[in-house]
Amino acid sequence: MSSSNVSKCDSEQLAKNILLVEDDETLGHVTKLALEKKGYSVSHVKTVLDAQNTLHKAPYGLAILDLKLEDETSLDLLPILKRHNEHIKVLVLTAYASIATAVEAVKRGAHNYLPKPATVQEILAALEEQEVADSNKQEDMSIISTKRLEWEHIQRSLLRNDGNVSATARELNMHRRTLQRKLQKYPVKE
Repeated sequence: MSSSNVSKCDSEQLAKNILLVEDDETLGHVTKLALEKKGYSVSHVKTVLDAQNTLHKAPYGLAILDLKLEDETSLDLLPILKRHNEHIKVLVLTAYASIATAVEAVKRGAHNYLPKPATVQEILAALEEQEVADSNKQEDMSIISTKRLEWEHIQRSLLRNDGNVSATARELNMHRRTLQRKLQKYPVKE
């Protein structure tokens, strides 16, 4: 679909069509239902390949991508979505939020990036690039713990090595199993 052929009516309809890429069946189903209650039409898929196949079946104005899928990352899907519709708004969600992955997602075409867990209100606000008033979510980023700094450093190295854990472990002078254990833990919020 060429974005220049999209009429105003079509663009309003596109803004209600969401492609949801989430490998967790339960989370995907719950998110889909919640978004549908808000008036959106949602197609839920679990893999990048399924998402690519779905793009040819229906036009989408919005996309919500889980960063880490079963055996892949959804970052490679970002340029494909942009080629399909250059005006698509893409939100990347992840339970393993880091500055490095946020920057990489935005570089590849994401409009916004949100750490999990996120409410439907937060997801929609992020897609529309609006602020959500929630005093519990406000964090003072001027003080970052050493554990969080370590997590950020590991994520930057992992990105440099295209997700290759062995190469990242060598770069960090760390045993591969130690790195794998660190990657399985959720990042520190402080």
